[in-house]
Parts: sequence; structure tokens; C-alpha cells
Amino acid sequence: YFLRQYTKHINPIADTFAYCLLPNHFHLLVKIKTVEAIQRHQRKPLKKPSQYFSNFFNAYARAFNNAFQRTGSLFERPFGRIPVTSDAYFVQLVIYIHRNPQKHGLIDDYRAWPYSSYHTLFSNKPTPMQRDAVLEWFGGIRDVESLHQAGVDEALLEPLILEDFD
Repeated sequence: YFLRQYTKHINPIADTFAYCLLPNHFHLLVKIKTVEAIQRHQRKPLKKPSQYFSNFFNAYARAFNNAFQRTGSLFERPFGRIPVTSDAYFVQLVIYIHRNPQKHGLIDDYRAWPYSSYHTLFSNKPTPMQRDAVLEWFGGIRDVESLHQAGVDEALLEPLILEDFD
């Protein structure tokens, strides 16, 4: 349900390059589309990107609360964002996002986690994700696999990540 709501609210305004859903948080790697690209596909007045994300979080929280007969906020911390400023950072961030379930001890092998975009990179199924762009940044599917297995360059990422590196 999370990804359906995400597709409905965020895909019209952003390109998605990676995601990972975990029990208590999630990671998204997105690029906000140009105003012109957004307006081509939308008849409504343009809002700030943060408003689209707010609408997404609220819609998901309402549906989740209804489904599980609960009330209140689902998200402990406010939504955070950090700009991606280099190709090297982009590649490392994709790896970090996909390896996150293993980092948190939720699974022994990140490749077995079903709630990330990792498997989308190896599939030919249609996807709203920007698979071809990610593969191009990595230099091809073989490099996706080998660089993911090599792990994250923590020295590059640590100052730029919103969560702790323990």
C-alpha cells in the first residue's frame, strides 16, 4: 500500500532512483522534476514538493490507522532531505539504501529483503523507477552487483546521512 500511495502522490513530481522500506523508517532517492515536466502532466495548480510529500504521508497514515484501528502519527521524526551533489555520492547512496536492512540487523543478506528497489534493477518488468538511469550511473548490471557486494564507502557517506552509522 505504501508504494501505491507513493506512486500516486510522488511520481507526478519526482523521479525515483532507489527506495527501501523498513519497519520503523524508509529511504528514498528522488529527483524533483522540473516545473515544466510537472505541469505537462498535471492540470491542478502547482504546489511545493514538500506539500506533495506531506499529502503522501498523511494519506498513508490515514489508511494505515484505519486498517489497524489506531490513531496518531506514524512517523517519529520529520521528513529529512539531503541534496546529492556528485555521481560518486549517488552510487554510494543507492548501495546504502539497498543494504540498509542488513545494516540494521533485520536480515542477513540485503538481497533477500523484499521491500527495496534492489531487485527492480535486475528485472525487465515495467517500473516507475528510473532503472535505466541507475544502471547507467553504475556502468551496467555487473557493476551494480559487484559494487553492492563491496559495500558502502562510509567515509564518503557518513557526513551526509540522516541516521547513525553504528
